[in-house]
Amino acid sequence: MEAPHTHEHGAASALAHRQSNHGHARNPGMELDLSWVLDSRVNLSATERRVASLPGRRTVKKDAQAAWLLKAVTCIDLTTLSGDDTPERVRRLCAKALNPVRRDILERLGMGDRRITTGAICVYHRYVATAVEALGDSGVPVAAVSTGFPAGLSPHHLKLKEIEASVADGAREIDIVITREHVLTGNWTALYDEMKDYRAACGDAHVKAILATGDLKTLRNVARASLVCMMAGADFIKTSTGKEGVNATLAVTLTMLRAIRAYEERTGIKVGYKPAGGISAAKDILNYQFLMKEELGREWLEPDLFRIGASSLLADIERQLEHHVTGAYSAFNRHPIG
Repeated sequence: MEAPHTHEHGAASALAHRQSNHGHARNPGMELDLSWVLDSRVNLSATERRVASLPGRRTVKKDAQAAWLLKAVTCIDLTTLSGDDTPERVRRLCAKALNPVRRDILERLGMGDRRITTGAICVYHRYVATAVEALGDSGVPVAAVSTGFPAGLSPHHLKLKEIEASVADGAREIDIVITREHVLTGNWTALYDEMKDYRAACGDAHVKAILATGDLKTLRNVARASLVCMMAGADFIKTSTGKEGVNATLAVTLTMLRAIRAYEERTGIKVGYKPAGGISAAKDILNYQFLMKEELGREWLEPDLFRIGASSLLADIERQLEHHVTGAYSAFNRHPIG
């Protein structure tokens, strides 16, 4: 498979091209169409065959692989969501977001004159102001997890207050978690109304709806929840909090991407996608990128429509890029994240 491209010459140069994080129109949502939701079906065996065939059919090597991995870097929401987070850890993470690949590696790739950053920094509300200050006028947005993350079981009015507080502190993106009960009991109206409230509370901040797909039991539920959240105005749909037993998978990704495609065909609105949780190897993210390009097209390889919730992934990408330019693998401790 060829590398993603722009009008610039050379695959590596193309992958360093950085668009605005929010180059597309917001999703205004639509009225809840229950018939569309309930008609949604997923062929499990066909889905499994489709994703199982992907690694064997699609591969990139050498310069092309380096180009795809550099593009992935620009789509990472560099994340720390630990109970032992501190302001200093968040500042270090922000410093890494602004310089995610070592300068000597970029120079060896012919990219030394290009500005490459991650797509965003993702933190708890407590550290939003710290991250905003650390990132300054870099243009890298701060995303806050909200609405009682990760379980999403806080009182509804407190969830809305949490969103508003994060936006007030400077968060430009809010990653909300849905109430899984609404999906498991088929209460689609409740899910729609909840998501509408979250969208309204976000104001100008973009909203990513975390479906916690590992808790939803079936791909049919994933498809239906995806549609309902988009109908209610989600700008992105996201797989997981990273705290479930099962997080992002290619089968879930295919299901969500096809819901995004169906929504665009119906409304003309492009909704973004964010896999999160368990994506730590460079070889794995390539499969997600290939699937994005095949199912939705080239536009969905840019950070305004594709984000990756990850932390250790960046270290492995940087390590693979170093191997590409030196021929040798280095230890992970030479690629610190935060």
